[in-house]
Amino acid sequence: MRADLLALLCVVMLGACGTQVLTRGLKLHTCRKLRSRRDATRPEGRLHKSGSLVLKRSPDITKGSVPKSEHVLRIDDHDFTMRPGFGGPAVPVGVDVQVESLDTISEVDMDFTMTLYLRHYWKDERLSFSGKTNQSMTFDSRLVKKIWVPDMFFVHSKRSFIHDTTTDNVMLRVYPDGKVLYSVRVTVTAMCNMDLSHFPLDTQTCSLEIESYAYTDDDLMLYWKKGNDSLKTDDKISLSQFLIQEFHTTSKLAFYSSTGWYNRLYINFTLRRHIFFFLLQTYFPATLMVMLSWVSFWIDRRAVPARVPLGITTVLTMSTIITGVNASMPRVSYIKAVDIYLWVSFVFVFLSVIEYAAVNYLSTLQERRERKLREKLPCTCGMSHAGHVMMSSSYSEMDNMTTGHYGVSEVNGDKREHMLVQLAMDKEQGAHGPAGKSRAYGVWIDTHAIDKYSRVIFPGAYTVFNIIYWSIYS
Repeated sequence: MRADLLALLCVVMLGACGTQVLTRGLKLHTCRKLRSRRDATRPEGRLHKSGSLVLKRSPDITKGSVPKSEHVLRIDDHDFTMRPGFGGPAVPVGVDVQVESLDTISEVDMDFTMTLYLRHYWKDERLSFSGKTNQSMTFDSRLVKKIWVPDMFFVHSKRSFIHDTTTDNVMLRVYPDGKVLYSVRVTVTAMCNMDLSHFPLDTQTCSLEIESYAYTDDDLMLYWKKGNDSLKTDDKISLSQFLIQEFHTTSKLAFYSSTGWYNRLYINFTLRRHIFFFLLQTYFPATLMVMLSWVSFWIDRRAVPARVPLGITTVLTMSTIITGVNASMPRVSYIKAVDIYLWVSFVFVFLSVIEYAAVNYLSTLQERRERKLREKLPCTCGMSHAGHVMMSSSYSEMDNMTTGHYGVSEVNGDKREHMLVQLAMDKEQGAHGPAGKSRAYGVWIDTHAIDKYSRVIFPGAYTVFNIIYWSIYS
């Protein structure tokens, strides 16, 4: 009984499964029929167009096998830690340079900064390759690290770097026969020994020196590829304080006692300083201060408040000019041309102050002597008119030298007494010596004569100094 029930259940389950399979088969058959009908009703032209698009699609070449540069140049087959032709003659390496800019010239640091394109030319047969066309291959800095390149450095350089914006400014170009062009864009700050003895009327010659660090002249021979034409400069290069006169190249051998002889290349350039800036800032102000100090020679000797501040002001101004010039200059142990001019001008200003001190001192001595003689003189009431005329004529020159209101303030009686004192002094001097000495003594104590001679001597001496100075240094 149980067996019959189990058999009946199995039959029922098999019948249900068959019904589902039949239903799915009918649905699949129906879908296939509908798809075949849509394909049959599609226009032939549209199908042809779609087929043409598929036929004309270009293949993706990036998915193909492209040979690497290492495989083309056979970099893995050679040891590039050694120079080309190791064990043979020296490798000739040609060099040419294009100067992009000459940035700064510093007298304080004794250096200059230059940006340039440095190019090397040599032949390495290990990099030769076979190509269908005789065209070169260009690479960037990534391949440079895998092959041999000359180990150049800048002698006496303080700072240098290869530009890396936006990528390293390095270019490597390889030709099928193995010739190599290696170019870098570099900025270098190098030392320049300047002679400032003629500053600011000087001309400076600086040089940038290029040399191999490891390879002597037995292994590497540096030379300028096109002689003096190997150096090119930008026409827009200009400096604020200098005029670039010339660029030229030279080459020499440098000897080091520990390692040997090396080829060294020189980039020489000559600079002449512009003088106009220093004329406006240094020479003209110093000259004007010297000329201003001469004004005191035309001011009355008794005008102390006028002459003393004028002399002190000019001295302090000259000191300020000298300090300002030396603040921007290196502390060299020799005298510069500008120092000579400024210190000579300072001496002229200082002597003008000393000149007034001498005039004032001699005037004081004269007044003391006159005061002593005035006490010994008798009454001057009966003085004849002829004598008065004689004394007036003898002092006419002295009266003419008096400026301002200082001479007018004297009354007639005091003036006659002063003239009598002078006659007494002349008579006293004549009693002790010949007339020639009396006149000489009179000139010596005439303090107005010192100002009169200074008006001619000071400008004349300063003019002679300027003629000699500019003829030597210019």
